[in-house]
Amino acid sequence: MAGVSRLTRFGNDLYTGARSYDFVGKRRIWYIIAAVMLAVSILVPIARNGFVFGIEFTGGSEFQVSQPDSLDQRVAEDAVHSIVPAASPRVTIVGGNSIRVQTEQLTQEENAVVRDALAEAYEVPVEQVTASFIGPTWGQDITGAAVRALIVFVLLAVVFMAIYFRTWKMSLAALISLVHDIIITVGVYGVFGFEITPAAVIGFLTILGYSLYDTVVVFDKIRENTAETGDDSPRTFSEAVNLGVNQTLVRSINTGVVAALPVASILFIGAFVLGAGTLRDIALALFVGIVIGTYSTIFIGAPVYAQLREGEPAIRRHTEKVLAARALAAEDSATVPAAASASSRE
Repeated sequence: MAGVSRLTRFGNDLYTGARSYDFVGKRRIWYIIAAVMLAVSILVPIARNGFVFGIEFTGGSEFQVSQPDSLDQRVAEDAVHSIVPAASPRVTIVGGNSIRVQTEQLTQEENAVVRDALAEAYEVPVEQVTASFIGPTWGQDITGAAVRALIVFVLLAVVFMAIYFRTWKMSLAALISLVHDIIITVGVYGVFGFEITPAAVIGFLTILGYSLYDTVVVFDKIRENTAETGDDSPRTFSEAVNLGVNQTLVRSINTGVVAALPVASILFIGAFVLGAGTLRDIALALFVGIVIGTYSTIFIGAPVYAQLREGEPAIRRHTEKVLAARALAAEDSATVPAAASASSRE
């Protein structure tokens, strides 16, 4: 109960402004961190000769051994290398009772021989080993559809936010945050050599919706605070934006944790329990995207929006007025003790 009360008090302090973290004022630090992550996400995959695409994008041969007595992946690798020494087989466990082997495209003769070799290696009838060719056109179709969906999603999101928030600068800040999220999420795949499959592409598109949702919630509070920044407001525009981020900070973290935990469970089950490649690929993209999306809303989207509007004449005049009033108040507070000290000496 004490822990809950402390967390509640922490959230209340953030909401009222009694406790505050300067996300907007320290934006240069967040920009540098974001620039480094973006550079790594772009340059490392280039240095590693691009991304690792699944067989659906590159085309190739696929074999599946059903219900073998052993699920040792090295057995499959050795069987393929015994027939095609130059091959680079990718072996995965599917459903906990099957072995899937993917290679670059083989000839029909090589396909038949590899199928027999896998059946012999795993000591199963040849009928329990399926062989098939997968062309790259399906992956290309998925990619084309994903790009079209991405363009439509971004356009609709920008238009919606411009209408809802009544300023294109909020839309631009949200768009920058979205681009940041997708580049870094895809970059994680390139940096660590994870395979990009159609399931991963679906995950990339899904995280855009999560990122936009989190951004809209935070921006809605920012709009509420900045709408109150009139001539008599004691806060500057950037301070009102920063207050909005602090007021929604606990909610953003809670939402991110609540969303990430079940996705992490799916990732663990898909990768280590069931060996289900589709579950693993979608969950990995979602998990990385949720973490990056939560970060970008707080550290990128809101500071960018504040910076875009700080130069507006009305906001600049208000900021100068607030800072001048504070300077005058500081001088008055310093003068009173000095006068009191002088009179006491007399």
